[in-house]
Amino acid sequence: MANLMKWVNALSTRPSLETAIAEVVERLEQSLSMPADLGLVFISSAYASEYSRLMPLLQERLSVPVIIGCGGGGVIGMNAQGQPQEIEAEPALSISLASMPEVSVRAFHIPGSDLPDLDSSPSTWVDLIGVSPQDKPHFILLADPFSSKINDLLQGLDFAYPGSVKVGGLASASAMGVQSGLFYRDSERYSGGTLHREGTIGVALSGNVVLDPIVAQGCRPIGQPYQITKGERNIVLELADSNGMSFSEVESQPPLAVLRDVIQNLSESDRELAQHSLFIGIARDEFKQSLGPGDFLIRNLLGVDPRLGAIAIGDRVRPGQRIQFHLRDARTSEEDLELLLQNYQNQVNPTPETAGALMFSCLGRGQGLYGKPDFDSQLLCRYINNISVGGFFCNGEIGPVGGSTFLHGYTSVFGICRQP
Repeated sequence: MANLMKWVNALSTRPSLETAIAEVVERLEQSLSMPADLGLVFISSAYASEYSRLMPLLQERLSVPVIIGCGGGGVIGMNAQGQPQEIEAEPALSISLASMPEVSVRAFHIPGSDLPDLDSSPSTWVDLIGVSPQDKPHFILLADPFSSKINDLLQGLDFAYPGSVKVGGLASASAMGVQSGLFYRDSERYSGGTLHREGTIGVALSGNVVLDPIVAQGCRPIGQPYQITKGERNIVLELADSNGMSFSEVESQPPLAVLRDVIQNLSESDRELAQHSLFIGIARDEFKQSLGPGDFLIRNLLGVDPRLGAIAIGDRVRPGQRIQFHLRDARTSEEDLELLLQNYQNQVNPTPETAGALMFSCLGRGQGLYGKPDFDSQLLCRYINNISVGGFFCNGEIGPVGGSTFLHGYTSVFGICRQP
């Protein structure tokens, strides 16, 4: 029993920071009888004026060698009744503690200005993190949305640590003008704790540990896949339905004409949905014949050029890629997440007593999407009974699709941390 991993979480909604910390720590101490190796702290931006007090107050109450955390426009954790709860735009503090025997926990803070050039060798990125790729680490990343250069960081980490899972999110606020808060403590380097306003903080976990990602993008395809035959930067200029023909044989059309045909064949309710919830899915495997959920990276449709019939999307494109138009609504988001959880339960079925869940959900989900609170977290716990969940509502979510790591929007990313 001594070598089993153990995760616990506690959530408080007390408006006083001292009282919230006291409540959370008391419940954590009752639940975790062994020393913790890692703490993850998520605090509502309603406490933003007190961010500088958080780590000193935790230092007095918690003896944990590594702590990372951030501020969020909403906070996710386990209430006193042991149920997951998503607190949006109100004071809340969520702390997860993990006892992880035979696991190395390496914390780091990376200012955006310290990132290597993307042409640098993998060893440059390894030196930045301080963990060998041979250790096969997995990463939890929390970043400031403005200064972290997070897309460059994710590309660099994928380059240096292929096969390693990276999950996390961008710090957020419930109101404009609130500064990000990144909380960091590594007792090997500094006995206390620090508050950072920029860059990325994270931990690398290696050893007897698995980090299973679940990335719920919440979209469903409409129409059929098309191939990009002409595009520049993030502008799609021509599309074609290849139908097995060679690339040189396909007949191209302006994407706006293709989109009009797709929308014309939709139901009335879907045509109405397409007015405000239309997205582009980019196939991650150019050679896979049958594409389904999880095969597309969902990106925003940024605009159209009626003169050229072109469309602009929130990612770079190149000829040969396949794309498909997608719609998003509450029902689709529910079905997408439920299918992913069903597949995960059938394939892995982790023991909740020796595993913990982290949830990084978009500010655009939650009650605003579903019309009721706690939806995604309760759905998770329906499929993995009694698992401890902690997390926050993000300004962007980090998770893998098709073997590469991306920054997402309108997504819920889960990281299930467990023993092999």
